[in-house]
Amino acid sequence: MRPILPLKNYNLIFPNPAEADDEGLLAYGGDLSVDRLLSAYTKGIFPWFNDDDPILWWSPNPRFVLYPDELKISKSLKRTIKKGIFEIRYNTSFVQVLIECANASRPDQDGTWITSDMIEAYSDLHRDGWAHSFEAWVDGELVGGGYGVVIGDIFCGESMFAKRSDASKVAFVDLVQRLKENGFSLIDSQIHTPYLESFGAKHISRDEYLGLVKESLNNQKNF
Repeated sequence: MRPILPLKNYNLIFPNPAEADDEGLLAYGGDLSVDRLLSAYTKGIFPWFNDDDPILWWSPNPRFVLYPDELKISKSLKRTIKKGIFEIRYNTSFVQVLIECANASRPDQDGTWITSDMIEAYSDLHRDGWAHSFEAWVDGELVGGGYGVVIGDIFCGESMFAKRSDASKVAFVDLVQRLKENGFSLIDSQIHTPYLESFGAKHISRDEYLGLVKESLNNQKNF
């Protein structure tokens, strides 16, 4: 297995993502500029690191994805959606969504990878039209949602949070339906989570995912 390579700040070249190690780690270093992030996502690569780590770049095998046509909604969630408790909005409080995701308590994680540098970087992606938030509101309060990056016809999901029961689930279902209506082919969850598995997400090989990313670049969709 080849060594994990450092990236240089003066170029945007990544190693071949198929050469990532067994856990998916591909490279380290570089920066979080819009150009580098877009270069990464268009190659099936994403950053994920703790505050005291260098920037780490990943391309895991297998990849965990959801096809919009395969969305599963439980009977209880369908009842919640019908009640109309949550108002779903998009891109109205992008930075606040990132902050809420960073502050969300997760039983399987110690701390957050959504550092201040990540918030600034993805805010820049949002400003340039690449990153988007989906939001659940109740009585003027943001109570759930998440964010991700659009590459071609793929929505690369990054993180979600919920401050009220089912808030992020209702927002996510609305997101999937919106993506389906707009012609998106895939939602990338990066790695397995029971949360996304309950919606019908499944593993595909890295090679298959990289092929889908390559195809998606010729099929840019509007969010």
